[in-house]
Amino acid sequence: MGRNRYVLLLLLIFPLFSQGSEKAENLFVKGNDLYAKGKYKEAAASYEQVLSAGYFSAEVYFNLGNAYYKQEEIPLAILNYEKAGKLSPGDDDIKVNIQLANLKIADKIDAVPEFFLTKWWRSFLLFCPAEVLSVLSAAGFLLGFALLVVYLFAVSITIKRPAFYSGIVLLVLALLITCMASLQTSYLKRSNGAIVFAGTVNVKSGPKDSFKTLFVIHEGLKVSVTAQNEGWIRIGLPNGNVGWITAASVKKI
Repeated sequence: MGRNRYVLLLLLIFPLFSQGSEKAENLFVKGNDLYAKGKYKEAAASYEQVLSAGYFSAEVYFNLGNAYYKQEEIPLAILNYEKAGKLSPGDDDIKVNIQLANLKIADKIDAVPEFFLTKWWRSFLLFCPAEVLSVLSAAGFLLGFALLVVYLFAVSITIKRPAFYSGIVLLVLALLITCMASLQTSYLKRSNGAIVFAGTVNVKSGPKDSFKTLFVIHEGLKVSVTAQNEGWIRIGLPNGNVGWITAASVKKI
C-alpha cells in the first residue's frame, strides 16, 4: 500500500510549530509509530485527532487512508485518499493508492472517454499544489520588483538593461502563476465529489422513494454531486449515468 510517508513529516511539523501547537505534531508522530507497529486502528484514531484539532494536510489524510485500508475499511480509505488528492492533486502516491483501493469495491465503472485537450489541461492545472504556486508567485513578484528597483538606481547601462527585462519577465511569470493557482482553487471547489457509504443504494429517477429505480450502486464508489433537493442529491457516475439518492448515503470529499 505504498510507504507511510515519514519523510514528509516536516511539511506538517513546520506549520504546527509556527502556531505553537505541539499536541497535533505529537499525535501525528504517535500515529506514524502506531502504524509502523501494525496498530492500524489506534493509528487511525491519532490521525483523526490531528484533524479534529483543526490541522489538515495531504500527509495526514494519506496516512489516515492507509490506516483504514489496512483495516479493510475501504470507503473510509478512499474518502481520505480523495481528500489528500484535493490538497495535493499531482501526488502519484495518492493516485496509486486510490486505484488500489478502488480494486476492492464492487462497482467497476469505466469512465466515458475524455477529450484529450480536456485531460491535458486538467493534468497541467493540477500538476503543482496551489500552496506551492502561491509561494512561487510571491517570490516572483518580490524578485521582479527588486530587479526594477535595481534598474531605477543603477548607473551602468550594462546593469540597468538586464535588470529591467529580467524584472518584467519575472513579474509576468508571477502573474501567470497567480492566475494558475486561482484556476486550480476554483476547479477543486467545483469538484463536488462524494463517496458512497451505504452498502447498497438504489439510484432513483427522482428525489423520492416512489420514483423508479434506475440502477444500483455500492459502498466505496465515488460520485459527483450535481444537485440537492430536501435530503436527496442528484449524482453522476464516470460513465455518464445520473440519478437521485439520499444525501445520507454518501460522505462528501
